[in-house]
Amino acid sequence: MTARRTWALAAKRGFDLVGAASAMIFLSPLLALIALAVAASQGLPILFRHQRPGLHEKPFNVYKFRTMRPPRRGEVWYMTDEQRMSRLGRFLRSTSLDELPQLWNVLRGEMSLVGPRPLLMEYLATYTPDQRRRHDMRPGITGWAAVNGRHVLKFEDRLRLDVWYIDHWSLWLDLKILVMTLGQVLRRTDVAATQDIEEVGPPLPGVGGRPLDVDASSLGADEATDPSRR
Repeated sequence: MTARRTWALAAKRGFDLVGAASAMIFLSPLLALIALAVAASQGLPILFRHQRPGLHEKPFNVYKFRTMRPPRRGEVWYMTDEQRMSRLGRFLRSTSLDELPQLWNVLRGEMSLVGPRPLLMEYLATYTPDQRRRHDMRPGITGWAAVNGRHVLKFEDRLRLDVWYIDHWSLWLDLKILVMTLGQVLRRTDVAATQDIEEVGPPLPGVGGRPLDVDASSLGADEATDPSRR
């Protein structure tokens, strides 16, 4: 790694700390309001937590506001997102407000404001060596794939754009992505509260025919199995 890139990455981390801390302070009334609304409409816990691969594939817990109820008896948890989505959850997802708790992940150094979105641990076994390079940088709250199709992209296209970001990263590119993200959120474009698995094409419900090693009842069966939110 060159000295120039080392300094650029240090600047990126500094920007993450300042940006995430400022956002959490500025948005604290909104965060509190959403937390109260989730608790009133769905009960506890308020946050959804799930393990994802981070920098160099090191696992960490990603945080989001809960948007779904647990599956009922007979419901297949990865095929009933539409039925289990709450009215509040649909609004939070369509506005991307459910992602705000990830600012805490940024402060902890597990995520960046900009980078490849953190996907499922189970996907690691399906990646090509080139696709695995998406973990050469911290995962982000938003990213190049997110502003170039977001939830309407096929899974393979998302991975391709993630690798493109790794190869072309710069501070200016991060700034461009943040501006594009803000415009996307304000216009609510390319956002899907839920998305059919066949539309996205990820290796679900399991790897090699095996079911995902996820206890849906203990997780609240939330975004862990929703391809549109990975």
